[in-house]
Amino acid sequence: MPEQPYEPERAIAGTGMGGAMDLGASEAVTLEPAPGGAGAPGPVGRPRSLWSDAWHDLRRNPVFLVSALVILFLVVISLWPSAITSGDPLTCDLAKAREGAQPGHPFGYDGQGCDVYTRTVYGARASVTVGLCATLGVALLGSVLGGLAGYFGGLWDAVLSRITDIFFAIPVVLGGLVLLSVVTSTTVWPVIGFMVLLGWPQISRIARGSVITAKQHDYVQAARALGASDTRILLRHIAPNAVAPVIVVATIALGTYIALEATLSYLGVGLKPPSVSWGIDISAASPYIRNAPHALLWPSGALAITVLAFIMLGDAVRDALDPKLR
Repeated sequence: MPEQPYEPERAIAGTGMGGAMDLGASEAVTLEPAPGGAGAPGPVGRPRSLWSDAWHDLRRNPVFLVSALVILFLVVISLWPSAITSGDPLTCDLAKAREGAQPGHPFGYDGQGCDVYTRTVYGARASVTVGLCATLGVALLGSVLGGLAGYFGGLWDAVLSRITDIFFAIPVVLGGLVLLSVVTSTTVWPVIGFMVLLGWPQISRIARGSVITAKQHDYVQAARALGASDTRILLRHIAPNAVAPVIVVATIALGTYIALEATLSYLGVGLKPPSVSWGIDISAASPYIRNAPHALLWPSGALAITVLAFIMLGDAVRDALDPKLR
């Protein structure tokens, strides 16, 4: 192929950084790819959002998949415990007290002659209900109070910060012993209310910091310059970009609330009979740990697996939503 003449206007190539460089004649000719050829740039794909990237990572995370399957199983047996057991958790036979595994009763009997397997299955309902409702209440209350304090600042922020300091100074277990000892209800709602009362400051502080960071971005300043109201800025611009840390902390805290319910029930101030709870069964089986360890092993194992599943889920969500780990 004969060499083409050197043309200066074709020998100037952009560097992609605002400058240019001088090329030789043979190199300059190659800067013009054939239209539609292999060198032509393809269409640029639409960038994915933070949530799309997070879901893309979660689907490929084995920790998330395993924990999600365990939690799904717990939710199913909480809603329909009769799907895997036909017994009644409140039906007991003292003649079979502390007996081991038998056909149809794989976990044996506890100190009152109740079927440990049936009570372990039905105990998931109280733990999952307390964990989910407490987490939802804490997340909503803490996000609203912390978000408003971070956005408006001033006196509201100062007052809320001092209130959260007071709540942080209250020991959780000691506070439960004091507040729940006077409650005679056998439902889960007093325990849920106590957890929301002492749990919202942590979420509030996280939400406050996220909102303070988000409101300094250019898109918030642009929305304010265009005359957007505070409500619109909070709901449409700040909340979607500040909610990720709240979700991460709330997901991890869910397992903590389940363990706290079991602890309070073990101490006798949480759920009370005839409610069925892993904490109640662990407390009742503790005196017989030498003679009937199975009555303590199964509810304790179910509690440990449940708490671990929710903590693993929270860790996976944190890794997926943290841009620093990408």
